[in-house]
Amino acid sequence: MNIHLAFTSENTRFEKIPTRIFDTSIDASITVAREIAGLIRAKAQKNEQCVLGLATGSTPTSVYGELVRLHQEEGLSFQNVVTFNLDEYYPMQPNALQSYVRFMQEYLFEQVDILPENVHIPDGTVPKEKVAEFCAAYEAKIEACGGLDLQVLGIGRTGHIGFNEPGSGQQSRTRLITLDHITITDAASDFFGEENVPRKAITMGVGTILAARKVILMAWGEGKAAIIREAVEGAVSDHVPATYLQDHPDATVVLDRASAAELTRVKTPWLLGEIPWNHLLIKKAVIWLAMKLETPILKLTNRDYMDHGMGDIITEFDSAYNINIRVFNELQRTITGWPGGKPDADDSTRPERANPPQKRCIIFSPHPDDDVISMGGTFIRLVDQGHEVHVAYQTSGNIAVFDDDVVRFVDFVNDFHKAFDLEKTVTSMMFDAVKRKVQEKQPGEVDAAEVQRIKGLIRRTEAKAGCRYVGIDDSRAHFLDLPFYETGKVKKKPLGAEDIRITVDLLNAIQPHQIYAAGDLSDPHGTHRVCLEAIFRAVEQLKQENTPWLKDCYIWLYRGAWQEWEIENVDMAVPLSPEELLRKRRAIFKHQSQKDRPLFPGHDSREFWQRAESRNSGTARLYDQLGLPEYEAIEAFKRYYF
Repeated sequence: MNIHLAFTSENTRFEKIPTRIFDTSIDASITVAREIAGLIRAKAQKNEQCVLGLATGSTPTSVYGELVRLHQEEGLSFQNVVTFNLDEYYPMQPNALQSYVRFMQEYLFEQVDILPENVHIPDGTVPKEKVAEFCAAYEAKIEACGGLDLQVLGIGRTGHIGFNEPGSGQQSRTRLITLDHITITDAASDFFGEENVPRKAITMGVGTILAARKVILMAWGEGKAAIIREAVEGAVSDHVPATYLQDHPDATVVLDRASAAELTRVKTPWLLGEIPWNHLLIKKAVIWLAMKLETPILKLTNRDYMDHGMGDIITEFDSAYNINIRVFNELQRTITGWPGGKPDADDSTRPERANPPQKRCIIFSPHPDDDVISMGGTFIRLVDQGHEVHVAYQTSGNIAVFDDDVVRFVDFVNDFHKAFDLEKTVTSMMFDAVKRKVQEKQPGEVDAAEVQRIKGLIRRTEAKAGCRYVGIDDSRAHFLDLPFYETGKVKKKPLGAEDIRITVDLLNAIQPHQIYAAGDLSDPHGTHRVCLEAIFRAVEQLKQENTPWLKDCYIWLYRGAWQEWEIENVDMAVPLSPEELLRKRRAIFKHQSQKDRPLFPGHDSREFWQRAESRNSGTARLYDQLGLPEYEAIEAFKRYYF
């Protein structure tokens, strides 16, 4: 749902930093990159250096990509640019996979004409006793260049800017700091495990950042929404260092729709004054009011609406009753025990069509367990109700397997050959080689090709076991191994033509009536985003080709282990009984390499089955609180119209 409101002092009065919201992070990144390019060119015309403070992490990558394009296609020169990076892990070798030196080289510096002597990044190899001296020299270099013209920032879930964690002072300067445990958890994906994340970092101070003449803070995705609300609308506090930007004379926050979701003008704009109501906003507001007052929708009164800035809805619809019954009926119609459509039923108010009674369905699973984690109950229901269900595992998921599992499985193969007195020379040699490579691997190092393949096979066998448990055979499990993923690193390649071709070919082979895809953009690795984009681009290509079967296809978006659809965005709610919830849990348990402790848990330390059950039970409770039938659990879906 897009809510477009004019940028006025009235509807932004809670925002203490000028904030721009874009539909997508790509649109926002291009705008930021062009602003940087404009500054570089303006400085060059005056024969002046342009001094930039740069950030790392996933947030600025598209900005750097657009700057590279501007250099290569539109002649943007970096000859007059001097850069100072915000931070670096400590200790950290510059050629390590997680090094910010390496990050900047790969994403920007190697692809533009910047002078090497103009690049400055904190040194993660400085001896401990010389760190303070290095930090003082870093500050002196910035000052010698006349200070930062522009500082680019991301924001961490703790509210840190740079690595200035909660408790950092407003006057702090470049220094060695200890990372917050949340920051360490969030970085675990990059380091192949939390235990490999350095506990310290060298960072520019808050005072260093605030001394920049202009600051742009960027944030993308739902996972940043809560901290953005605190940074933009909260009080200035060292508990959220990003709030210090409220005191900067020229700071701007740039967001996509997802990261802006908790701002008042997006979440509850009616609290700011009169707004142009539309259907979705009314539905959102009624649900919000019912949850705030802990009252079922049908019990809301005219006074409730008047007291919470929603009196103009009453004016339009005459009474609370008319509004309540309209929204209640809409929510009630989302609930169905027939996700594939109920045969021989009136489907005029149902989420899915009655015909054809048996549908071909394809569940796209970004990783080899997202199908059962995210929509395992619906998966089971579709199979039980006789639909032809296929699962497409888009990536191998090989980086999310512990090394110990590799040794265990190769050891099994070796012992299997011994037990049955089979030819064992090759497997014995392979076991020894793989075991040696695993033992010699350094923390954060990319796995050898053989190890990657074994890890992929482990995930594949688990996915097949899950499918068999749900009730489909191996012939309906499709392993796409999309090329963008197969780097052996957390950092992936851009989505390419081959990824799209593989997806198009599978869709044409199955010709589904239903496509289920992961719409969960909170995935900490970004894999879900890329996998969803692959599907959208494939569907767009099929649409342009006027593919006949596509006209009879619905796309349903589920969410994963990190987030659930807001109730107002749910188009289909599939209730689960206690027995079905238990069956879903057992299907998840088939993914043994992800059991107990997944390699990349994200910010939630619970197991995936626990997160999924909590989310599904929470959705059921919300429906119950709104006055709808009480269920054990609900899986929620949003329809994507193409």
